[in-house]
Amino acid sequence: MKTKLTALALGALMTAGPALADLTIVDTSYRTGPYAANGIPFSDGYQDYFTLLNERDGGIGGEHIKIVECETGYNTEKGVECYEGTKGDEPLVYEPLSTGITYQLIPKVTADGFPMHTLGYGRTSAKNGAVFRNIFNYPANYWDGASVAIEHILDQEGGDIKGKKIALVYHNSAYGKEPIRTLEELAKKHGYELTLLPVDHPGQEQKSQWLQIRREKPDYVIMWGWGVMNQVAIQEAVNIRYPMDHFIGIWWSGSENDVLPAGKGANGYKALTFHNIGSDYPIYDDMKKYVVGAGKAAGAGDQLGTTLYNRGMYAAMLAAEAIKTAQQIAGTSKITPAQMRDGMEALEMTEEKMAALGLPHFGPAFKVTCKNHGGDGYAAVTQWDAEAGTYKMITGYMQSDQEVLQPLIEEDSMAYAKENGITPDCN
Repeated sequence: MKTKLTALALGALMTAGPALADLTIVDTSYRTGPYAANGIPFSDGYQDYFTLLNERDGGIGGEHIKIVECETGYNTEKGVECYEGTKGDEPLVYEPLSTGITYQLIPKVTADGFPMHTLGYGRTSAKNGAVFRNIFNYPANYWDGASVAIEHILDQEGGDIKGKKIALVYHNSAYGKEPIRTLEELAKKHGYELTLLPVDHPGQEQKSQWLQIRREKPDYVIMWGWGVMNQVAIQEAVNIRYPMDHFIGIWWSGSENDVLPAGKGANGYKALTFHNIGSDYPIYDDMKKYVVGAGKAAGAGDQLGTTLYNRGMYAAMLAAEAIKTAQQIAGTSKITPAQMRDGMEALEMTEEKMAALGLPHFGPAFKVTCKNHGGDGYAAVTQWDAEAGTYKMITGYMQSDQEVLQPLIEEDSMAYAKENGITPDCN
C-alpha cells in the first residue's frame, strides 16, 4: 500500500485518523527540483524494499506496511509541512533525507515521540543517544566520512600529510558545513592546510572555486555536494585537468548520476560509502519477481543496483529490522512509535542477519545502544571506472578516528543539551 501526498492534500491528512491496521512509514521524498536525480533512486529503493516485504512476506510480523510519500523538493519548509501533515498517521519512523529538514525536525519528533533515522546525514552529535533520545544516525555520520577521507589520503601518502594542501568544496548549507569542524581538528593533528570553498545552492555556479583550485593546486579535493552540484564540480575538475584519483566525494557525492555527464573524464573519481554496491545480491531476484516484474515498483524500475537505490533499500532494511526488534521487545506486532524507538535503540546488525536477508557483506556489522545511536564509524572508498560504467570498492571498511571524533560529539551534544534544558539519560 502506498499513499502519495501533495501540498494540497496535507490539510485533509492532518485531520485524518491513523491507519491502525498498518505499520506506517513516511517517505519524505523529492522527485522534483535540482536534487531530483538523486532523490528518485533513493526513494525508489526505500519504497520497493517495503513493497517486497508486503508482497513476499505479508508485511512484517504479519502486519502490512503502509508507505506514505510526501514530496519536499529538498525544501526545508516543505519538509516540515510534510511532517506536520503526516504525524497524525502515527508513523513508526521518519527518514527525511535532508540535513536541513533534520535540524528542524529534531525538536519536533522528540516532543511528539516519533523516532527519526538520518542514515549517514543530519546532525552528527545525535550519535549521543543520551541527549538525542529519538534520533538515530547509524551506521555512520558526516564526521566519520570526513575522517575516513583523511585516513584514505594518509594511506595514499604513506602516513604523512604534513604540509599537504586539502580543499573542501562544499554545499553552502547545514549539510555542507557539517564536516568543517572535524577537518579542522584533523588538520591540527596531521598538519595539513585546509581551504574551504563554499558553493551556493543549487550548485551550478562553481567557476571561481575551480579557478582557485587551478591556481592553488591543492594535493587533494574533498567534496560535500548533492544533486546538480556534484555533476558540475566533476565536470569543472575535468576542465582544469585536476587528477581525478585525488578528488574524493562524501557518500552523497558518489552516485552514477554524478559522474556519467562527464564521460571518460570522470574516470578515477573517488567517493566514500558505508554500504556495498552493485546488484549481485540474492535479494534482487526477489525484487525483480515480486516488485518490478509485478508492476509494483515505486518508480520506473530502472534504478535497481545503482548506488542510491541500494542506499534507499539499505535504509528500509534497517528500519524493517528495527521493527522486528521492536515487535520482539514489545511482544506485539502492532507496535507504536515509542516501541519502534526502543527497537531502533536495540538494533543489532550482523553479517549472518544480512546474509539471511539476501544482502551478504552489504554493510558493516554494528550494535546500537543508548550511548551510541550512530554505529562504529566504518566507511570504505569506491572509485569510478568509466569504461565499465560502475563504481568499484577499492578499500575495505576503515574506522574513523574515534580519538578525535568522540570528544567533538560529546562537546556538541552536551552544548545542545544545555541549550535545550535536556538532562542526558540512559536509564
